[in-house]
Amino acid sequence: MAKSPRFDFNVIKKHAQELRKNMTESERLLWNELRGKKVSGYRFLRQHPILFKGNLTRYNYFIADFYCDKKKVILEVDGPIHEESEEYDRYRDSELEKLGMHILRIKNEELEKMNEVLNKISTYLNQIN
Repeated sequence: MAKSPRFDFNVIKKHAQELRKNMTESERLLWNELRGKKVSGYRFLRQHPILFKGNLTRYNYFIADFYCDKKKVILEVDGPIHEESEEYDRYRDSELEKLGMHILRIKNEELEKMNEVLNKISTYLNQIN
């Protein structure tokens, strides 16, 4: 019998912790609005690892900017770097959707109108059964 793929959870955890320490300014702004169940009473985690099967020989993971477990919603804050990684983002979203996740992408510029962003997130959450 073949050995099952193994994760080094400590490496994944450390990666997520580093991302939490080094959040972008846009991520910080949104986190201040999401923390403490401020949006429709839903709890969000920041820089949360999500495991998935990468190929036949190993598993892999993505780290979501913000994750609501109750609704299986991932919020991604897209800055200028995402203009160069559109193909990867499509692949990532596809893999996450296969896991039953719902992805809402928010552009940095949208955060200038935070109330509109929060309404958008709340509406999105409430549309999911």
